[in-house]
Amino acid sequence: MSVPRRSVFRPCIDLHNGQVKQIVGGTLSESTPSSLRTNFIAEHSAGYFAELYRKHNLTGAHVIKLGPGNDAATKEALAAWPDALQIGGGINVINAKEWLEAGASKVIVTSYLFPGGKFSLDRLQVLSKVVGKDNLVVDVSCRRRGDKWLVAMNKWQDITNVEVCKESLDLLSEYCSEFLVHAADVEGLCQGIDEALVQKLGEWVTIPTTYAGGAKGRES
Repeated sequence: MSVPRRSVFRPCIDLHNGQVKQIVGGTLSESTPSSLRTNFIAEHSAGYFAELYRKHNLTGAHVIKLGPGNDAATKEALAAWPDALQIGGGINVINAKEWLEAGASKVIVTSYLFPGGKFSLDRLQVLSKVVGKDNLVVDVSCRRRGDKWLVAMNKWQDITNVEVCKESLDLLSEYCSEFLVHAADVEGLCQGIDEALVQKLGEWVTIPTTYAGGAKGRES
C-alpha cells in the first residue's frame, strides 16, 4: 500500500560565525570571505529560533553549521529542543555519534562523502553503519550544469562527480532515511524555486526529501 505524498513546511537555522543568517547560495568562501552575501542576519540566537519551532511544533527542522565557530550555538539550539533538530555541517564518521548523543535527531552529511570531490560509497556505508540508517540524512544540494544537476560540496563551492538523478538517489537511499536538497543556484535569492528540479525530485525520490532554495512566498 503506497503512502500518499504531501508537502510540509520545514524550518532551517543556518549558522555562520555563531549567528543565524540567510546566505545567498555559493557566496560563502573561506578563500574570499569578502564575496559573502546575506539577505538576513538575525538579532536572535539559534536557541530562540529552536524554541520558536518547538512552540509551533514545526518538526523536521535542521541546523547547518557553515564553517567553524558554530558548535556552541548549535548546542544551544539542541538544548532548546532536544531530539528534534537535524544537524549538518562538518559531519563525519568521528563526530556524527557525538552530535546524536548531544541531542540531534539526525545528522546530515555531504562533504565527508566526497573526498577530493569524488563520491565514496565506502564512506557512506561505514557512516550509515555507525549511526544507523534511520539517523542519517544525505545532503545532495546541487548546482545546475546544462540540463543536469550536480551535487555541490564545501559550502556549494565545489562540484562533485555525482549527478542528482534517479539512479544516484536510489543508491543513496539504501543507506539513509532522508535527503536534503538545496538548489544552490537560487538559494537565498527569494526569486522563486527551481521548479524543474522540484518536479524531477517528485518523480525520483522514494524517501522523505526536503527541498530548499528560492521560495518567495506561500505559492512556492
